[in-house]
Amino acid sequence: MDVDALVDAFLFELRTGRRLSLNTQEAYGSDLRGFAAFLEGQQVPLREFSRVHYLKFLGALREEGLSARSIARHVSSLRSFFRFLVREGILPMSPISEARGPRLGRPLPKYLTVTEVEKLLDAPDRGTPEGMRDRAMLALMYAAGLRASEVVTLRLENVEAYAGFVRVLGKGGKERVVPVAEAALDTLREYLKEWRPRFLRGRATNALFLSRRGRPVTRQTLWNRIGRWAREAGIRTKISPHTLRHSFASHLLAGGADLRAVQAMLGHADISTTQIYTHVTPERLREIHRKHHPRG
Repeated sequence: MDVDALVDAFLFELRTGRRLSLNTQEAYGSDLRGFAAFLEGQQVPLREFSRVHYLKFLGALREEGLSARSIARHVSSLRSFFRFLVREGILPMSPISEARGPRLGRPLPKYLTVTEVEKLLDAPDRGTPEGMRDRAMLALMYAAGLRASEVVTLRLENVEAYAGFVRVLGKGGKERVVPVAEAALDTLREYLKEWRPRFLRGRATNALFLSRRGRPVTRQTLWNRIGRWAREAGIRTKISPHTLRHSFASHLLAGGADLRAVQAMLGHADISTTQIYTHVTPERLREIHRKHHPRG
């Protein structure tokens, strides 16, 4: 039984059937190639893989210095792979269906204060095409709570700048509509009218945010630009594109937004994912307590 060939078949199903993002597909591939190498090193046929071998596999991952979260991702990839093998009739049952992975505490999301967000959004240079592009990107990310992958894949037709919303293609190819604040729309309109044409360089493209070469901005560029402007804004903590998404959700809930509405805007399939943001709103809780408790 060629494990590498089975991994290839599983990855093909992910690409064609489940419409997972490229990053997720690559993560599955990396995890399962490592598992195949482990089986080869242990000289264990796939059909003989058991709970004992599973525990050895976890031990090998720990010896490599992987964190509990990384190991949990490997376990998740392995579970999906074995479910695929059972579904295809290659194995009668999954050898790890009852096995536990490492326990994880859900980390609290990092977010910026409103003042820090304002400083970050104001940091990019107003006098250069790159600066104004970055101002528009940052403003839209914070205004709509977008993921990095969602920002760099936005197209002109996704933005209804005069209607006040953006259509976002999120995880699993699911589209959601997110309203955008007028201040962010003003910045976006200025970018579209005055600055985006300077990036085109004779190219025809519907990509919204462009590089100097007239191509879509990459995730790496987005990370680098956010890091640069965070330093310019005097923000000492290390932030990422996701920090703005966390700030978007946290600030909405702090302002009294409905949890279900925030869930819809973030594109979370499960509301429990959105609930991690509720810990950051103690001021709102105190306000509600003072307002509604008989002795508040």
